[in-house]
Amino acid sequence: MFKATNILFQRAAPAAKKYANLLRDPSKKYSPFKTVHLPDRNWPNKTITKAPRWLSTDLRDGNQSLPDPMTVPEKKEYFKKLIEIGFKEIEVSFPSASQTDFDFTRYAVETAPDDVTIQVLTQSREHLIRRTVESVKGAKRACIHTYLATSDLFRDVVFNMSKDEAIAKAVEATKLVRSLTKDDPEMQDTLWTFEFSPECFSDTPTDFAVEICEAVKNAWEPTVEQPIIFNLPATVEVASPNVYADQIEYFCRNITEREKICVSVHPHNDRGCGVAATELGVMAGADRVEGCLFGNGERTGNVDLVTVALNLYTQGVAPELDFSDMESIIAVSERCNKIPVSARAPYSGSLVVSAFSGSHQDAIKKGFEKAAKRDSQKWAIPYLPLDPKDIGRNYEAVIRVNSQSGKGGAAWIILRSLGLDLPRQLQVEFSGAVQDTADLLGRELKSDEIVELFKERFMAERTSVLNLKEFDIFRNKDSDDSSREINASLDINGKTISVYGKGNGPISAFIDAISSRFGTYFEVIHYSEHNLGTGSQGKAATYIQLSYINSNGEKVKKWGCGVHSDVSEASVHAIISVVNSLIESKEIVI
Repeated sequence: MFKATNILFQRAAPAAKKYANLLRDPSKKYSPFKTVHLPDRNWPNKTITKAPRWLSTDLRDGNQSLPDPMTVPEKKEYFKKLIEIGFKEIEVSFPSASQTDFDFTRYAVETAPDDVTIQVLTQSREHLIRRTVESVKGAKRACIHTYLATSDLFRDVVFNMSKDEAIAKAVEATKLVRSLTKDDPEMQDTLWTFEFSPECFSDTPTDFAVEICEAVKNAWEPTVEQPIIFNLPATVEVASPNVYADQIEYFCRNITEREKICVSVHPHNDRGCGVAATELGVMAGADRVEGCLFGNGERTGNVDLVTVALNLYTQGVAPELDFSDMESIIAVSERCNKIPVSARAPYSGSLVVSAFSGSHQDAIKKGFEKAAKRDSQKWAIPYLPLDPKDIGRNYEAVIRVNSQSGKGGAAWIILRSLGLDLPRQLQVEFSGAVQDTADLLGRELKSDEIVELFKERFMAERTSVLNLKEFDIFRNKDSDDSSREINASLDINGKTISVYGKGNGPISAFIDAISSRFGTYFEVIHYSEHNLGTGSQGKAATYIQLSYINSNGEKVKKWGCGVHSDVSEASVHAIISVVNSLIESKEIVI
């Protein structure tokens, strides 16, 4: 009795431990986020119809989050790739932080195309601002980005600063930047932009965010032609994306001189909703998006710009960024960040265009078949929202085969690799062979392995015992028009033999010849054919399923496939493939 009770206790122990740290009632420790009162919100009815302005902060925000920050050569390589992709605004560094960052900023200024704005970040402190402005001196286009924490939590806990003190600090920094840039007669060769971020905007009372930005705007005095940028960051993602959208719409409604303002969003991904928050933020009125390729950044990262851009692309909106060579972009990112791009990352992941499931594979295969028959250029393939070719990938990875795959997967690979459109019954038989092989090897099968397996099982072109040398089909003059006779020379292990048969056509005549020679009588169960290619280079593919009675008296069915420029010879090859299979399994003794 004691032993039984002790066992029950031991089994129950893990369940009790489950709540040792995780609170049963988390409301005692955590509070729900306060929403914005916006009963007449408009953003839910909006649609994104054009790309926002993009800012890459890979080299600044992304780089500062890396356990092993980029070297100068790596930053140069990354910067070059961002230019190739098409970014016109790039935040390159925190130049007052180190000489390395300052020197790289000078490199960016000296090498950037004339239409690219070099953005640099600085704290709202005089000596840091002066050093930052110095780093971009001589640039064609430059943006000085200052920030100040505005949430109650940061003002009270970190800085011990009142709202009035925060406003005064932000205005002071703005006036200093203005005096050093657009108001300085010696700085007129540069097109200056100013960006201010009420840091932790997502956790800031929205009316206070508007108030401090109004003060900054009045100090900078933007114009319609040269608007000020207000970045409204979800520095820490503390609420659901709809709340962030409400905050953005509230800000856009209540800030004055909206036409002189570029509203930018910089969502982080703490709740895993960065992409959604970005899209809803743009719907709510944001003009610009800040983030990193593949979502690198502090904690759970910045918003993934690749995903946001290609989300637009797959909705028919040109993102104005070029991801047509995705593999090279991934290579640069992984090499410089030393962080792999997840195999399941949207669009960019190595597995996101791959289907292993049989039902998925079948749907994709049918989608491609129907697309080939449609006149429309519209992309409509099940399970694939993006054509892999648009980002520089081929269709080889679309369907991949393992033990979980169905008939459609292996058939797709044979179709793509050999042009053979297998009959359904042959698809079923071949998929069984593929699954058995995958189970035996304990892994996914590569395309070339699947092709070789098909040739080995069903095609006469493989290394085999029995091979066709030549044959001649002729009509029996004493019979009706459909009667045919065949004389064929076969090679069996290097020895030539002759066979003769007759029937109501070439196929039945050759089957009669083979049956007579080997004492095994065959019956055609299924026959189909189709063309491979067109014109003088075209060939015929034939599929033949034969039945016979084995040594146990059971009726067995076997498939063979043949390819040749002559349809009759293709059929003969298919029949020989079946016979070779039986010779190898010792069901036919030669």
